[in-house]
Amino acid sequence: MNTEKKDIFERVTEIIVKAIEEGSESYKMPWRTSGGFVSSPINAVSRKAYRGVNVLLLWATAQEKGYKSGIWATYKQWQEMGAQVRKGEKSANVVFWKFFESEKEIDPETMKARRIPMARDYWVFNAEQVDGFTPEKAAPQTREQRIESAEQFFSTLGIEVKPGGNRAFYRLETDSVHMPTFEAFKEPLFYYSVLSHETTHWTAAPHRLNRDLSGRFGSESYAMEELVAELGAAFLCAELGLPTDPRTDHAPYIVSWLKALKNDKKAIFVAAAKAQEALDWMTNKLEPEMEEAA
Repeated sequence: MNTEKKDIFERVTEIIVKAIEEGSESYKMPWRTSGGFVSSPINAVSRKAYRGVNVLLLWATAQEKGYKSGIWATYKQWQEMGAQVRKGEKSANVVFWKFFESEKEIDPETMKARRIPMARDYWVFNAEQVDGFTPEKAAPQTREQRIESAEQFFSTLGIEVKPGGNRAFYRLETDSVHMPTFEAFKEPLFYYSVLSHETTHWTAAPHRLNRDLSGRFGSESYAMEELVAELGAAFLCAELGLPTDPRTDHAPYIVSWLKALKNDKKAIFVAAAKAQEALDWMTNKLEPEMEEAA
């Protein structure tokens, strides 16, 4: 691993660790979007959503700076759109992955050079930092519309949800998600943010993604699976346009998360990648079923 790559991992981890530590008392994590925006950050030019650890970086920056917009672009991209970053504005750091073929490592199955990922820095500015840009205003969804779309998403996914009790959890032995009743939540939409968390656990089953973090994180693997579920829920809620409810019952994991992140500079990258993989698996699974239903 070269020095540049180490610097990127350390820099990104420091940003996330700082955001977690600053929000630990009120459980205001950088992936909790209840405060202002519920969508994933998107690029102003491509209109595509940022992914993985970049979502956390941009959410953390927006939370720190108080940005309500989720639209970002590089300095050059803003210029190409006829907008101008204001003098003195500071950029946010995101990561670009570039792949190159190794001359030394050969894939034994294909006998071709392995593709090695290289992390590169690039820098973006929020729409609130520029002049000359007016975002398109989409009609906001009503609460009823959000509930309807969330209900359709989870029912089509085919999860066995068992209502009752006073806590939410996923049980591997029965492959079922257990949830308090809908009426138990102070805000109806929060039911689905909790369901999103447990559904991310559901994707870890051996016959789905077979997610096992014990090989990398050892005794911290259970806490790291909780972090993956936290991030997966945030990513999924952003996909569905839902707010997220702080899970104070997960606060005891914060110490373990910070320990893992400080001991392993790639830990947050792994957790975010696993959460993104869970979201991709769910949305890819649903695409043909949604098309067939339509």
